[in-house]
Amino acid sequence: MSRASDRAYNHIRNMILSGELSPGEQIREEALAELCGVSRTPVRDALRRLEAELFIRRNESQRSFVADWSLDDLEEAFQLRAMLEAYAARRAAKRISWDQLARLRSHNDAIRQAITASTPDIPKFLDHNRQFHAIVLEAAGSERLVGMLAQVIEQPVVLRTARQYDMENLKRSHHEHDELLIAFDNRDGEWAAAVMTGHIRRAFHAYAAAHSGDTEIRRTDEAA
Repeated sequence: MSRASDRAYNHIRNMILSGELSPGEQIREEALAELCGVSRTPVRDALRRLEAELFIRRNESQRSFVADWSLDDLEEAFQLRAMLEAYAARRAAKRISWDQLARLRSHNDAIRQAITASTPDIPKFLDHNRQFHAIVLEAAGSERLVGMLAQVIEQPVVLRTARQYDMENLKRSHHEHDELLIAFDNRDGEWAAAVMTGHIRRAFHAYAAAHSGDTEIRRTDEAA
C-alpha cells in the first residue's frame, strides 16, 4: 500500500475512532480525499482495508457507511476477545519477564493516577490501558495471536466503552489489572486467564449498557 493510501487509512480510521465519523454515517470519497490531502484512489484503497477490518460496510448499491454493529455483533466480538486475551494471559503467566512485569505495574500506576484525578482523564486511561494489554500480548510470545487479536480489538468500540465507564467501572478495571499482576507474580496461568476473562466480560456489559442507552436516545430523538 502506498504512503498516500496509508495516510488516508490512518486519517479515516482516527475519524471513526474519535467519533468524528459516526456509526451509520455515509462515507463520501471526494470529501475524505480533500480532508486527507490525497486523490480518490488512495481513499478507495483505504476504504477497502477498513471494510476488511469491519470499520465500514457497503450496501447493495456499493455506498460505504461507518459500521454500526448490532448488540449481537458486539457480544460476539467481546466473546472472541475474551477467549483470545485469556489465552494470552495464560501463556504470559509462564513466560513474562521481570522487565515486562515492571512495565505493567508502571502503566497500571498511570491508570490509577488517571482515574483518581479530580476529573478522570479518559484519554490517559485509554492510552495506558492499551499499553498494559499490549505488554500482556508481548509476554505471551505468539505472533499468530497478535494477528488474531488485532482483528477483534482494533474496532471502534473501545473508546466509546471507556467514555461510558462510571467511577466504579474505572476502579474495577484498575483492580482487575492488580489481580492479574498478582497472578503473573505467582506464574499461575489459570488464575491469569480467569481474571482476564472476567475483565473483558465486564467491559462488554459496560458497552452493552451504553449501547442500549444510545439506542433509546436515538428512538426518542426520532419520535420527537
